[in-house]
Amino acid sequence: MLRVVFFLLAGLLVLSACGVPNSSGTIGSDGRPLPTVYKIRNSDVSKIQYRILDSVNALRSASGAGQVQLNAQLNAAAETHSRDMSKQNRPWHFGSDGSSPIDRVARAGYPGPMLGENISETFENELETLGAWMDQPGTRQVILEPNAINMGFAWHQESSGKIWWTLLMGG
Repeated sequence: MLRVVFFLLAGLLVLSACGVPNSSGTIGSDGRPLPTVYKIRNSDVSKIQYRILDSVNALRSASGAGQVQLNAQLNAAAETHSRDMSKQNRPWHFGSDGSSPIDRVARAGYPGPMLGENISETFENELETLGAWMDQPGTRQVILEPNAINMGFAWHQESSGKIWWTLLMGG
């Protein structure tokens, strides 16, 4: 009988340990899990761009909009702005030199009109960021812009893991 009580107590101790907050640092002071750092490797660049392209085209198709394709000039303009937002340490649509998205797209040599820009400062991956953009009417409209035929998508990741995302749509 003593053996059964011992095993029951040992089992209860094991189960009670399951409810103790993790002391390894994965739980924040508010009791919620800390975000996992999404680290982008150089070998992931084209995978991420095509994963976003496929996702955007699926969303556009579901809404009746035509497909878009990646454009090198729009990608370059998006990358430039992502780096610049990081340097400024603020997510906004204007460059440190006062440039607008239209200015940056023209500087990158894109021949068509710039139809919209989405930006984000986050620790989330690209698909979570796309989901957040789709949840907001203004950024959703950019993704589903019916006149878009080209897309640019790029980011800059800081050593802390923070990612500055930029998506551009062009006609």
